[in-house]
Amino acid sequence: MLDDQPDQLHVAPWGRDSWPGTLDRPFATLPAAQRAVRARTASLRSDLVVNLRAGTYVLDAPFTLDPAAGDSGENGHRVVYQAHGYGTPLQEKAVVSGGRMITGWRPSEVDGAWQAEVGSLETRQLYVNGRRAPRASLSPGIPGSVTKTETGYVTDSTAPQRWQDPTSIEFVFPWVYPWSEARCRVAGITGDARSTTITLVQPAFDRARELYTATWVGDRPASAESGRDTRWDGLARPSAAENSVSFLTEPGTFVLDRRTPGRHVLHYLPLPGEDPAEAEVVAPVLEKLVVGRGTEENPLHDVTLRGLTFSHAGWTEPDGPDGFLHFFATTYYGGGELQKVELAEGKAHLTIPAAPRFLPANVEFTAAVRVALHDNRFTLLGAGAIGFAGPGRDNAVVGNHIEDVSGSAVTVTSGTGTRIRQNLIHRVGREYHGSPAIWVMDAREVTVAHNEIHDVPYSGIVVTGGNQAARVRITENLIHRTMTVLADGGGIYLNGRQGTSYTDGTLVRGNVVRDTVTPYNFGLYTDYGAAWVTVQGNVVHRGDTPIVLRVTPPLENVTFRDNFWDDHPAGADTPPNGVTLAGNKVLPKDGFEEALAADPAGAAILASAGRGAPPVGPRPDRAG
Repeated sequence: MLDDQPDQLHVAPWGRDSWPGTLDRPFATLPAAQRAVRARTASLRSDLVVNLRAGTYVLDAPFTLDPAAGDSGENGHRVVYQAHGYGTPLQEKAVVSGGRMITGWRPSEVDGAWQAEVGSLETRQLYVNGRRAPRASLSPGIPGSVTKTETGYVTDSTAPQRWQDPTSIEFVFPWVYPWSEARCRVAGITGDARSTTITLVQPAFDRARELYTATWVGDRPASAESGRDTRWDGLARPSAAENSVSFLTEPGTFVLDRRTPGRHVLHYLPLPGEDPAEAEVVAPVLEKLVVGRGTEENPLHDVTLRGLTFSHAGWTEPDGPDGFLHFFATTYYGGGELQKVELAEGKAHLTIPAAPRFLPANVEFTAAVRVALHDNRFTLLGAGAIGFAGPGRDNAVVGNHIEDVSGSAVTVTSGTGTRIRQNLIHRVGREYHGSPAIWVMDAREVTVAHNEIHDVPYSGIVVTGGNQAARVRITENLIHRTMTVLADGGGIYLNGRQGTSYTDGTLVRGNVVRDTVTPYNFGLYTDYGAAWVTVQGNVVHRGDTPIVLRVTPPLENVTFRDNFWDDHPAGADTPPNGVTLAGNKVLPKDGFEEALAADPAGAAILASAGRGAPPVGPRPDRAG
């Protein structure tokens, strides 16, 4: 074999792990292929390619890539896991799944529904014929006249006393802060002929009452103009209750009944025409599909995953006593110190967790170097899709299709040189609505370019600064239909110090942001002490407000130059110190597209934003 020709291994659902992994005698499982990879990496003289034939590869444990075990590429060569025929018209569909097929359906106690015993299975998701089935819900969450107490709620309605399996019920609190949504389980329901007392689980409810406290001058958290003192109580009443057989009235929804420990029962009310004998019903079992776990001294390196589909993984921590107390982006509060942050010279405050936790990703890498994800599909997932953390560098997320994910599509919470390019991202944040499509936190030299992002409940792209933040580039993305559920965000949102100068700060250039949907949002949102930011040559159309100039803490060294928008930003005639406005154009709301197309600079921005032709096939560079 020539040194520059890749070494090939093959896996197929019809193979055998005792076979040698050749095209005609492939392995049956990924672990068997991985054992063969580990036996070869130390002496690599070319790329080592593992080809997955068409079919579904059901994992019984996360596929863990460990550099200490020999999973990294070596000698300047990569280990590549790919769909067979990758980059050709004959590329096959290979699915990596962490799910379990649910069978044994029979008529349920609910008229028209099915039920299946699933043992001790815990799941927050169910997928029927490739479609996410929502959990059955009731809105509003508590009927009647409701009063919040120290332990939960009291209502003058007796209906909750008839709810089945009350300790499986979860309350949902959107807008607990305008940008946040919390979830908390019920601990018990008692009552009499006149009222009902609903007790929520601890410590979640106590922690929620401590966390979600805020006051500010003005009727919005980021405003100090109305002069009115407002105290926010997002816990006043849940907007929805989920997961009781009593709520199973909408076709296409499901419930997990936990009344009998070890003998949980799934109930599903089918859509018209669905047949339990023919339906493919899958519940996630694993919480991780792929785990890349390196260290700073020995990172995972030179690994590529391409042309694959990753599906059916979950995350069950919110079902526990800690609930899900979302704070911001993919952070949540799981206990520990809380800090009171004074705003507007002591006239307002927020409470924030000193050490927040991060919502996990189902495909997650720690301390990775030159790890590339190319042209994959991530779908039907119960946490975030892709996460990079730790002291990694030069990783790439390119040309992927990410949809129907409970959390964020891509998170980068440290590291250097990550590239996120030409991905199609939509319908993410399906369960955890405060999740942005892409979140970059305290990272360096990150490029987020030529992605298309649409239909997300919170912000499209969020960049949070920090001590290590520098040279983030957000360029030529097409972002539309963001902020479909929550508020106080935008198509692109930045906060905190982004560098030490305009040269090494964050650049936001050439993006098209349309249709930021809910009230109180900003198409291009620089917030909470954003500093060293250049916002240049972008288009903002059909949002509540194109930009904001006065926030607390104030903006420092932020420049808006040569942008196009359809409204005059508030305060633009007298911008605050630290903000520069130059060459921006306000086009009429009616006829905005025509006026933009008639302007050569505007037309060029519009033509360049988005994915263009998505990249398919092998790439010459090692990290993508």
